[in-house]
Amino acid sequence: MKYIRTNSLKRLFSLKRRSFEEESVKESVVPVTTKNSQRPTWRCFSFEEISLATNAFNSENLVGRGGYAEVYKGVLQDGEEIAVKRLTKTSTDDRKEKDFLTEIGTIGHVCHPNVLSLFGCCIDNGLYLIFQFSSRGSVASLFHDVNSPPVDWKTRYKIAVGTARGLHYLHKGCQRRIIHRDIKSSNVLLTKDFEPQISDFGLAKWLPSQWTHHSIAPIEGTFGHLAPEYFMHGIVDEKTDVFAFGVFLLEIISGRKPVDGSHLSLHSWAKPILNKGEIEKLVDPRLQGGGYEYDVTQLNRLCFAASLCIRSSSMWRPAMSEVLEVMTEEGELEKERWKMPEEEDGQEFWGFEDLEYECDTSFSVSPQDSISTGSS
Repeated sequence: MKYIRTNSLKRLFSLKRRSFEEESVKESVVPVTTKNSQRPTWRCFSFEEISLATNAFNSENLVGRGGYAEVYKGVLQDGEEIAVKRLTKTSTDDRKEKDFLTEIGTIGHVCHPNVLSLFGCCIDNGLYLIFQFSSRGSVASLFHDVNSPPVDWKTRYKIAVGTARGLHYLHKGCQRRIIHRDIKSSNVLLTKDFEPQISDFGLAKWLPSQWTHHSIAPIEGTFGHLAPEYFMHGIVDEKTDVFAFGVFLLEIISGRKPVDGSHLSLHSWAKPILNKGEIEKLVDPRLQGGGYEYDVTQLNRLCFAASLCIRSSSMWRPAMSEVLEVMTEEGELEKERWKMPEEEDGQEFWGFEDLEYECDTSFSVSPQDSISTGSS
């Protein structure tokens, strides 16, 4: 495997930063909560530093493993805890190396409290990304670890709203639109105060303002979260993330996994319940009794937001700004505003669920990506 030298990587970021600044002047992007002119604060680490921090990547410090990378907990000499993500030596696929470098180029220029920031990188003896360590782990581990106590409603609502804000920032607050493509509970990390931070940008795509969408192959992602138009046709835009966020909301509300032991997806289980308005049936049973309570108004808003996000037609899904509005604004929900025409209501992509049952993780179609500049 060939690796880029340190100076080359620095030049890469310098060129990208200049291009972003030029593009921001052309596009006049309005930031959501942060100033986009802020320059990246990450730094280059030596291999010796991260090796010492992780005790030579001792297996006892391994905290996560993905398709092409491993994550180790480490402690720097000043006592700061870090997470080191390294491309595994067995990952000789050039595409995986490209995805890894793409992640550096993406997260190296984002700055938002609900998006995990890049702390540093290392390109000696491999490729490594360094982040501040998330002491609470991921949302998935918080909800699905059998040894974890039930998560109270206040924390669930905080996680839901914070994740929505982070995703809204990626879509509208960055100098270029970022489509994450893999929004799920295991990719949302938690600070010690349970503030959610979107992580893992290995599948992320830039989407220039003049493009309506990407047409992507191979199709990658996690089953149970894939939007129908992406699953069936490889079409990717902001609404792809919106669908996945809807599944994420259902997971927060119900405590269920995105796909259960019988291969039934969470959104397929929840959709008829939402359509009937029987939202109490969606609530995590662990919140019903045992001293745990939930806010009925907030529950109504999260359920309604989820029902909009998981619509089969991307045209009838809201943007993340509208999702946030539904989730957080006071007053009566304007449900009539989101009512679909009868011919659209309930329409599904043929064979979508049948195909989903057949597979477990991700799949490929062809090695090429294409773009579209016309209307979708």
